[in-house]
Amino acid sequence: MNEDVQKKLRSMNSIVVPHGSFVAYAGLDRVENDFKVPMFGNRDILRWEAERDLERKLMIESDIRIPMKYDDPSKIDRTVMVKFPGARGGRGYFVASTTEEYHQKIDSMLKRNWIGEEDVENAHIEEYVSGCNYCIHYFYSALNDEVEVMGMDSRYESNIDGLCRIPAKDQLDVGLDPSYVITGNHPVVMRESLLPQVFEIGDNLVEGAKKLVAPGMNGPFCLQSLCTDDLEIIVFEMSARIDGGTNTFMHSSAYSYLLFGEFMSMGRRIAREIKNGAESDRLDILIT
Repeated sequence: MNEDVQKKLRSMNSIVVPHGSFVAYAGLDRVENDFKVPMFGNRDILRWEAERDLERKLMIESDIRIPMKYDDPSKIDRTVMVKFPGARGGRGYFVASTTEEYHQKIDSMLKRNWIGEEDVENAHIEEYVSGCNYCIHYFYSALNDEVEVMGMDSRYESNIDGLCRIPAKDQLDVGLDPSYVITGNHPVVMRESLLPQVFEIGDNLVEGAKKLVAPGMNGPFCLQSLCTDDLEIIVFEMSARIDGGTNTFMHSSAYSYLLFGEFMSMGRRIAREIKNGAESDRLDILIT
């Protein structure tokens, strides 16, 4: 990382707010070890988002329902979702129902150079959960020791969304393998009877993070979930920083407006926390 740029940022009293692209392009190792500009939140928790075993450990410790994991593709006995390391925005993910189908799709992706051997070694195989997608955006205020629900979105994914618009009798004839590349987001509002689960899993994750990676989940985070027809919310992924879906409420969301009684985006909420921390001489607990 360019030391001159970092020096200039420090001279401006800058505070960097981490997001997915920053971590992906700068590199997690360099963010952890070489980036010396103050950062909002807990930079140590970014590792727990990036490594799926750590992510699962955190959610299990937090008593959050997550999909069952397969340690070996030979044990596949139902439909599974296969994911690869890093913040890929869904790129390369695929569904398989048998061990044979898994290996066929892996071989095809290797031949196309979509993945490498290292990706195969670190492939994450979990049960496929059928349900509606809700990406829930939270903010944990370390100043107030309070978890806030700021908004929710769902994702447009290519080409699975395109395939779903084709009549079922024609889908097999198309000959396309479904992919799950995120291309956009749209705001959603969840039925009110499900909100107690939303509040509980947010609170649980904050408490679990405090134990495993102190000081914990400081600031914005997102839980990507599916709601089944049994009305159970199952979390399949976590973003331990501001998530791209917050773009759906740059002005406000139904949840942030009800909470604050004014227009409140995630960016404005972060700015307010920093301002309040500076005014109360507690900025040190918000940055690392």
